[in-house]
Parts: sequence; C-alpha cells; structure tokens
Amino acid sequence: MIYPGKTLLDTNQKRVQAHGGGIFYEKGVYYFYGENKEYTTGKNKIWTYGVKYYSSENLVDWKDEGFLIEPILSKKSYLHPTHCLDRPHIVKNKRNGKYVCYLKFSNPKTEAFFMILEADEFKGPYRIVKNEFRPFGLLVGDFDIYIDKKNDAYLYFSNRKDGIIACKLSEDYLDVVGSYKWYYKNLNFPFSREGVAVFEFQNTLFRITSGRTGYIPNQSRIAKLDSPLGELTDLGDLCVGDDTNTTFHSQIASVFVDPKTGIYIALSDRWIPKLVFTPKTSERMIRAAASTNNRKYKANLLELASLGFRPFNCKKVNTSVADYVWLPIQFDSERPYLRWLDKWSIESTRPK
Repeated sequence: MIYPGKTLLDTNQKRVQAHGGGIFYEKGVYYFYGENKEYTTGKNKIWTYGVKYYSSENLVDWKDEGFLIEPILSKKSYLHPTHCLDRPHIVKNKRNGKYVCYLKFSNPKTEAFFMILEADEFKGPYRIVKNEFRPFGLLVGDFDIYIDKKNDAYLYFSNRKDGIIACKLSEDYLDVVGSYKWYYKNLNFPFSREGVAVFEFQNTLFRITSGRTGYIPNQSRIAKLDSPLGELTDLGDLCVGDDTNTTFHSQIASVFVDPKTGIYIALSDRWIPKLVFTPKTSERMIRAAASTNNRKYKANLLELASLGFRPFNCKKVNTSVADYVWLPIQFDSERPYLRWLDKWSIESTRPK
C-alpha cells in the first residue's frame, strides 16, 4: 500500500531521501531519485547533499542504491552541499541513447541557472556538459521537461519571480532552440507560479503549477495547453475536497506515468510535516503575503507579523524530515484532479 503523507522508509528502515525529483522506469525496475536532504537541518549551511536514488519492482518497497550524482566536497564546485541544488529531472534521449539530467541552482552570487549532465546509463556516471546555463539569458526556477511522441523535448521553467517560460530543446536536449512562450506573467507573490509538472493524457497536454510561497504549501492549479508552446486554459484547483487550499499540505514535484499499469501519479513533497493549516489560517497567510505588494488585499498587524514566523526563507528550515504525498491522478470528462486517500494500492487504482 501507498500511504500519502506518512514517512517513507527504505528496505533498511531508513527515511527515503529523494525530494523534488521523479520516478524513472527501465527494464522492469522503478528508480525514485531526488534531492538528498538527510543533513539539511536548518542549523547548518547544507542545502542538498547530492542526488540519491532508490530501486523498486512494485513502487512500494524501495532499496537504497546510493548516489546518482555524488556531492563534491570542494567549494569550487556547484555540487558542494552548500550550493542550492534543486529538482533534478532526468530524461532519456531515444535519438542518441543518452540520459540527460537538468539540475536547478539558486546561488546568491551567480543567480539562478541550470547545470546539465549526461550519462550513457541511467545509473551513471553523469558528467557535466553545461554549467551556469540560462536559456535565452533568463533566470530559472522550478521546471519540468516534456517529451512528445516524436521525441522532441520541451522545457518549462519558472522565471524566478515572474511567470513560466516554455521553449523547445535541441535534438540532443542540451540547448534551447527557436523562441519562447511566456505564461502567467506579472503575477505577484504569492500568486506567481512555480512547482511545474507537465504530462499528457489522451493527446491533451496538462500542466500543474504551485504558487510561490517557499516551503509553505499552497494551492496547485491545473491547466491545459493546446500544443506544447500553445495557448493555455486554466482549469482551477488541482484538488477536490481540499478546503485548506494547500494541495493537501504539499508541493508538486513531478507526475509519473506508469507504463506497466497506466496509472498517473502526482509526486509531491510535504516539506514541513509539522506545519498544518486550517482553512482560516491558510486564508490569512495568503492574504497577509499578498498585501505586501497588492493594495486590494488587507491584512492586520497580527497577520503581517505572522509572516515573519513562516518559512518563506527556506534556508533555515529542517527538511531532513520532509515527507511525500503520492496520489493517483483521477480524470473526469473535463479535467484531471486529485482527491485525498489515506492509503491506496497500485492494483486497486489500475484502469479497468
């Protein structure tokens, strides 16, 4: 069984550390990979201690396979644990057989950029092929990569504080080509978008995004695109029955489409398990945050003061105890949605 929000332990009964990443399926084996927050206590300068990965044959029992991308303990390297490595995404380029990994970095001195790595096998070793890569000279944030049926790849990334950028990648997936499309431009904090996840269902392309509130959970929204770089139609809240507007107290990382079962799984992180909102406290938090740059939102002094105690600044947060919220995406005639489940199994969710 899968238990959303409960601590996920590996086969050695240790906490699984693979945040902000995804699941890769190959030759009958699932690989869950992501940020290793094992040492990120909020009391030190460690942000991400390498990229770890785990293997499974059933999406439930996960074996620790070690580091997919090891930390480098020289401060001259961006792979040093004190640099802000986030959201590893790995795709396979079927044209040349290479595995391409994008890492997002947010560094105070060099601003926000991608590091691109490449390997001949999923398990690596990965070698850096491009560093400090800013597509079209733009600052980058949370992102996802979508590959269509022709093996053309598209990159979707938040432009730090102002919207989502969509663009096509080169045939080797190591650069951008053509021009770019801008979505959600001129939305202010906390409504500007990040937490990007893109997937296709029955020839329709969908995109999930979260609001921009750091590790504080907020409402994820679902939208559809008429083409990879086409027009967007907002479909509203991704979740049904979530009266706290917090995506069930989590932030989307990616969507995994299981080739064995056909199940779509929304993979989300519950960054701060102890931070729980009610409908009222969530409303107050959003109103107070929005009032800092939009006069139509009014917040009292107590609400404004409470912002100082919220983890908008992620550097002092203990994410070593972060959990996961995995839920099957359900579909009606118009849109995908998430509904809370205390537990669920792959077999019971398999499409009939």
